Amino acid sequence: MKKVFIIHGWGGNPEEGWFPWLKKELENRGFKVEVPSMPNPEYPKINEWVNFLSKLAGNANEETFFVGHSIGCQAILRYLEILPQNKKIGGVIFVASWINLMNLPTEEEKIAKPWLNTNINWDKILEHTHNFVAVFSDNDKWVPISDSEIFREKLRAKIFIEHNKGHFSGDDNVKEIKVVLNEFLSMVK
Repeated sequence: MKKVFIIHGWGGNPEEGWFPWLKKELENRGFKVEVPSMPNPEYPKINEWVNFLSKLAGNANEETFFVGHSIGCQAILRYLEILPQNKKIGGVIFVASWINLMNLPTEEEKIAKPWLNTNINWDKILEHTHNFVAVFSDNDKWVPISDSEIFREKLRAKIFIEHNKGHFSGDDNVKEIKVVLNEFLSMVK
């Protein structure tokens, strides 16, 4: 059975925004879906989130898929970096994923700094799947649209730019992201 892990972002929770909608849509189609509460979401730390994700995913395989939001995407990237070389997963959809951030208040800059300054080994990530989709918004106040090119270049991700979706968070009142559902269903065919 195909299993999907939906990983919320910084300050997020499993009931926020579009997560309940996507969970229900996928479960109605027969997928096993988990939307965990990530540890210490207001002060996310790389090791805590990656270790949690590693335990959660257990023996991930080609029937395992991930959907991440914001810093949840960062956690997925860093989780994929530590997988054994021959381990394959089904694919990943990134929503409002970032490598760079903008407009952060000073306190949040301190929390984001390790995530921003710790290099990502893109080649190791590509060893585990070539199924990547990345969805961005043209008015995200935190994520520069230019980050979409990083995902296209480094992961050969299929890129979608949505109009006026902000950071795709509950605060932006985004309750559904049809392109995520459609691309996921296309990915698992």
